[in-house]
Amino acid sequence: MTQTESTPADRGFAGPEHVETVVIGGGQAGLATSYHLARQGRAHVVLEGSERVGDVWRQRFDSLRLFSPAGYDALPGMPFPLPRWEFPTGAEMADYLEAYATTFALPVRTGVSVDSVSREGGHYVVTSGHRRFEAENVVIASGTWQSPVVPEFADRLDPRIRQMHSAEYRNPSQLQPGPVLLVGCSHSGPDLAVELAPTHRVHLSGPIQGEIPFRIDSRTAHLVLPILWFVANHVLTMRTPLGRKVAGHVRSGGGPLIRVKRSDIEAAGVDYTPERTVGVQDGKPVLGDGRVLDVANVVWCTGFGKDTDWIQVPIGEDRWPTQTRGVVADAPGLYFVGLPFLQGFYSMLIGGVGRDAGFVARHIARRTSGASAATAAAPIAAGSGGTAR
Repeated sequence: MTQTESTPADRGFAGPEHVETVVIGGGQAGLATSYHLARQGRAHVVLEGSERVGDVWRQRFDSLRLFSPAGYDALPGMPFPLPRWEFPTGAEMADYLEAYATTFALPVRTGVSVDSVSREGGHYVVTSGHRRFEAENVVIASGTWQSPVVPEFADRLDPRIRQMHSAEYRNPSQLQPGPVLLVGCSHSGPDLAVELAPTHRVHLSGPIQGEIPFRIDSRTAHLVLPILWFVANHVLTMRTPLGRKVAGHVRSGGGPLIRVKRSDIEAAGVDYTPERTVGVQDGKPVLGDGRVLDVANVVWCTGFGKDTDWIQVPIGEDRWPTQTRGVVADAPGLYFVGLPFLQGFYSMLIGGVGRDAGFVARHIARRTSGASAATAAAPIAAGSGGTAR
């Protein structure tokens, strides 16, 4: 059951709501942080823009399956309810998050999209429409990669071409008959290419950044994944030279093929080219080698851009948070959880985010230990996916 936001009048006051800590985003990062804050006995609220726990996962394409098996997808205190080596669907992940929030009665308010975070005097102000929350601490667990990236020339495509970002794609029925161009070869591009190949002539454009050398659903993976999990948690961290090097690649976007391989793309009959889509000629997309594609659909699998302008507090150069294990030193009381490579490769894994969340919750408890926790008995109320704005 999801707790929805009431109006100030419903709660019997017209002014701002004061709370020790506001967590922005009710996805896996926000829920894990809430779990740990509740265990620390700290008063807090989780604000989630979606109407239901897990909606961010429900809004992804229908055939989505996680890249990690259920044994590596649990949040603190609650196993994922599938066999260890089964790969959850997006809908199953959404339902798990909803059940997690309900099981621990996490104080999540859904349908509350955050407009801004600012600093006034000795406290933070979080606004959502006419609502105003004042807090000693703010944990941003909504991620910063939220704005779908589409090239500037996209609006010059012939209006008869149906185009969408991969964030809008759900299933093949959304596309019109005729060839489709998928732009981008990180994760969603190759996955959608194989899915669409039985019903459409598919072009896939963009360089591939390698691929992992085994099938993630094979017996080999049963042997390799525990080793990779150890590496993600203890080797590829900001404490090691290799980890810091990998962090730069991860944060710049793009990644190797995981489930779908080059051989799968070829076997599906996809017309793959490493050339990028670079412009438009006569209303049609043009590749870097000058080839013009006559297509009926374009799906931009071009990722997401940073969206931090709503954070009206200095957070670092180029608006990327300057932090140590989620703690922003230049803005005491401001924290981040769930960013790519926050502290290690594990930080962006569902099963790893609880580690960062626990550290941040303990830091908040130490920072605010002089404040009374008597009113913090907010039981460990229901939540959702994790978006700001």
